Amino acid sequence: MILVDWQIKDRIERGFIGISPYDSKFIQPNSLDIRLGRHFVWYEKSDEIIDPYDGDSIKSGVSEKTADYIDIHPGMFVLAETLETITLPDNIVSTIEGKSSIARLGITLHQTGGWIDAGFSGTITLEIANVNQRPVRLYAGMPVGQLVFYTTERSLNPYGSKGDAKYLHQKNATLSRYYENKKQDAVL
Repeated sequence: MILVDWQIKDRIERGFIGISPYDSKFIQPNSLDIRLGRHFVWYEKSDEIIDPYDGDSIKSGVSEKTADYIDIHPGMFVLAETLETITLPDNIVSTIEGKSSIARLGITLHQTGGWIDAGFSGTITLEIANVNQRPVRLYAGMPVGQLVFYTTERSLNPYGSKGDAKYLHQKNATLSRYYENKKQDAVL
């Protein structure tokens, strides 16, 4: 079941969903607006291959900054943090969706990482890309997306209790940690 406005407010105010900083004016009929943080990370243009199993290749050729805004040029891919830290219990999951007004500028908020598991806690790393023909400026603190909350049965192993929870308690825009996975031979 998708939580509606009064349910979202109730779960936050009773401490079942953690949102910090929290302002009830960001509650929508079926979602909660989230804002852009101040930390940004991106890959510089290069022909160097990024190997998901090689942490050094993932971390090389990266630039980052903490700023009040960022100009995202056409074709640019940027990781950014949410201003809000999110904490979910073992029976609520969330998805992140871009705000329509931002999408109409050519900005996508997430590529495929739009799922937040029960038991997650931390800032959310946004996977922003500009598909417009012109650069777009995004400001820290502006609402850029919305969280939709779903109630579920209680998870037996919520994200926070998993031994391989690579992004638990993340702060700032966080690069891929796929290299922490054990490489397995493909079964064809």
